[in-house]
Amino acid sequence: EVQLQASGGGLVQAGGSLRLSCQISGSGFNFDDHVIGWFRQAPGKEREVSSCISSSDRSTFYTDNVRGRFTISSDHAKRTVYLQMNSLKPEDTAVYFCAAGPAFSNIASDYENWGQGTLVTVSS
Repeated sequence: EVQLQASGGGLVQAGGSLRLSCQISGSGFNFDDHVIGWFRQAPGKEREVSSCISSSDRSTFYTDNVRGRFTISSDHAKRTVYLQMNSLKPEDTAVYFCAAGPAFSNIASDYENWGQGTLVTVSS
């Protein structure tokens, strides 16, 4: 069984930084065969992708509203994917989820395995 454990959320002032971690465990899961995505869901809104990384070649994707502020990276030895979030804005407030899927996609249903989410709150 594959498990994704997201952590690192918290309360931060606008302009501040947080680093989210997504640790992936479970036998039978080939880390290099998957894309790991960070999604977020604000209250009353749909879940949306923020960033993705391919574990095989470490290529990355960012949505326009986080590009230049967020950086996604992976540590294969630790089977962990990070999301460094800088210059945070109140509109970044959301529950952040990590998910594993077979290919780059901005569609949540394309991802097969999900973590439980970590709350990020950015105060103005």
